[in-house]
Amino acid sequence: MQWERVLTFLRVLGTTLFGVSLLVGISTAYIMGYQFFSTSHHHLSFGLYGAILVVHLLIQSLFALLEHRNMRRSLETPIKLTKTLALCIAAYQEDPNYLRKCLVSVKRLTYPGIRVVMVIDGNNQDDLYMMDIFTEVMGRDKVATYVWKSNYHHVGEGETEDSYRASVAHVSSLVLANKWVCIMQKWGGKREVMYTAFKALGRSVHYVQVCDSDTMLDPACSVEMVKVLEEDPMVGGVGGDVQILNKYESWISFLSSVRYWMAFNVERACQSYFGCVQCISGPLGMYRNGLLHDFLEAWYHQTFMGSHCSFGDDRHLTNRVLSLGYATKYTARSKCLTETPITYLRWLNQQTRWSKSYFREWLYNALWFHKHHLWMTYEAVITGFFPFFLIATAIQLFYQGRLWNILLFLLIVQAVALVKATFASCLRGNVVMVFMSFYSVLYMSSLLPAKMFAIATINKAGWGTSGRKTVVTNFVGLVPITVWFSVLLVGFLYTLVQQTRKPFPEWEKVVLIIGAIVYASYWVMLLTLYTVLINKCGQRRKDQQYDMVLDV
Repeated sequence: MQWERVLTFLRVLGTTLFGVSLLVGISTAYIMGYQFFSTSHHHLSFGLYGAILVVHLLIQSLFALLEHRNMRRSLETPIKLTKTLALCIAAYQEDPNYLRKCLVSVKRLTYPGIRVVMVIDGNNQDDLYMMDIFTEVMGRDKVATYVWKSNYHHVGEGETEDSYRASVAHVSSLVLANKWVCIMQKWGGKREVMYTAFKALGRSVHYVQVCDSDTMLDPACSVEMVKVLEEDPMVGGVGGDVQILNKYESWISFLSSVRYWMAFNVERACQSYFGCVQCISGPLGMYRNGLLHDFLEAWYHQTFMGSHCSFGDDRHLTNRVLSLGYATKYTARSKCLTETPITYLRWLNQQTRWSKSYFREWLYNALWFHKHHLWMTYEAVITGFFPFFLIATAIQLFYQGRLWNILLFLLIVQAVALVKATFASCLRGNVVMVFMSFYSVLYMSSLLPAKMFAIATINKAGWGTSGRKTVVTNFVGLVPITVWFSVLLVGFLYTLVQQTRKPFPEWEKVVLIIGAIVYASYWVMLLTLYTVLINKCGQRRKDQQYDMVLDV
């Protein structure tokens, strides 16, 4: 026991020193601005900080490729599907069309004997349509339903102490005695809904799969995730490949679709190689049920800065698994399609909410770095602090009084994005991933300031994305965007004034003109490709009814 404590202390000390040294090293490289080479008049240069980022991208890509190779090898591993499995669906003001698609896909799951529990967040008359769809799709004679006045943590209006205890017992018995169950309960948020499904199931099944009500599941998705859990008893949770169902409905949903593919098949695939996927997404994930119940109460009662946490449920669920020393994995062989915002404002609110949970969970995650591979510490430092370095770089270049610096910044952003997009196109075998370079504009113009706003309002949970039946427009997310654009605009005007006050060398004009032509040509070419290929493709498939078309 004493030796174990010493070993734990050494691991904590080692990972802490590694993380701090890494951050100090990167910060030093950035501040010192050491250059490996620089052209005359400093039009182009390549420094130590840039080299660190390039090496990071190469290493990340390499391990992602290795993990995909491991996934293909897992096909050769025979397993017996004898373990019991329950699917928990969380629903809130869902679009009837999406919910129906979700349930139809659930009926087609190939895992033998899978049980389904759908919990609806809300028990008003306006919420009954979701229960009606459940009974219609799953079969009225095969389902059990219950409208609960309360939930596990809040007593509903008109409930007595005795009737509340009886209702709790009834929910549990209903879930345990039936294969397909739908429960409507008092509104409490997604975490409350998930808790109800987990609690009612108890330890009656081996594995629990989670799913959102706007998600279409591939028939083999459950089988593929069970394979991962069966192969290694130290894997506590696994996530699948989440793709976009409504990718052709707008430019924002299309860009989200290529970003999702990159996030899952490169970033999470790399994390999976080291057994430390940091977020098993809500639309498609699976956990060991016994493990889940070891931290269920702690997960539900999570607080941050004195407030109960009402978002980031899936990320914290993943972190709880990691906190116990279990690995978390990703498999691209398990797939689903899910809805994503099609309007800019709703997308911005979604990203701000996700950023809040990311930074909050980053702090929690840091407590368990010592229980996992050093890659977990390394990537947390790189991804956690990268936005701050990027903001500092943008502001510095916009206020240096040289137009070429601003243009060079824009060119480099797109060049790096294009390199990543090219790699993704090769990995996926689909040229459509080249449009991933479009996403860099969204990142720089919107996601970057949204991350800073998320940190500033990290303890406020009063707004985010809304239900899909009634979409609420929220303009709060535009505040950081306005501030960010104002800061950059002032810098641009300052640079413009500075450049007009001093002689403009002829060679500087030539470089600016060439750079501007290259930048403009890049956008003309990409926008033309988007108009010709994607718009036509979207029009062709707009009214098409399909099951699981998992292509772009």
